[in-house]
Amino acid sequence: MATVVVAAGVLLGTTGCNLYAPQATTIHYDASDGVSGNVGDLAIRNAILLTEDGENANLLVHVVNSSDEDIDLIVQYEGVDDEVTTTLTIDANSTGEIGVEGGESVAVEGDVSAGSLFPVFFQYGDLTGTELLVPVLDGTLAAYSTLVPTEKPATTPAETPAETPAPSATPEATTAP
Repeated sequence: MATVVVAAGVLLGTTGCNLYAPQATTIHYDASDGVSGNVGDLAIRNAILLTEDGENANLLVHVVNSSDEDIDLIVQYEGVDDEVTTTLTIDANSTGEIGVEGGESVAVEGDVSAGSLFPVFFQYGDLTGTELLVPVLDGTLAAYSTLVPTEKPATTPAETPAETPAPSATPEATTAP
């Protein structure tokens, strides 16, 4: 919609396009590979899982605490045998980095094959939490290659030395005169 006004020999033009169309800059979207959500004063940003073998994964997420108090964030997911709950403290007025060097970590075990979405629940206090369908990626991209979990060492029973038989008491041989 455009309007043209002529006043005192000056041509003046106006448009009203923004009057009816929403501005794209006001629409929230996740600009990276991860997903985001909010729980009370916590902003959960760019949550992804990284895996190498499809059974063990590392949760990467930035959590922004906009309150003046430390918050104990509960992270839950359905593990191999039962529900797994981890509690992480997010300092007041700061961003907690989970899963990166120097930050806290959440190891995830289960069916976490690359290319899938894995449900992870975030909650604190008595507030209603949020479940995010977190994308699972592998270490193909260089930025993620150092963040995938390393394989767990195979658990082998400790070797015990073979028992040596106890010397048996044998009668001494006697010689006949």
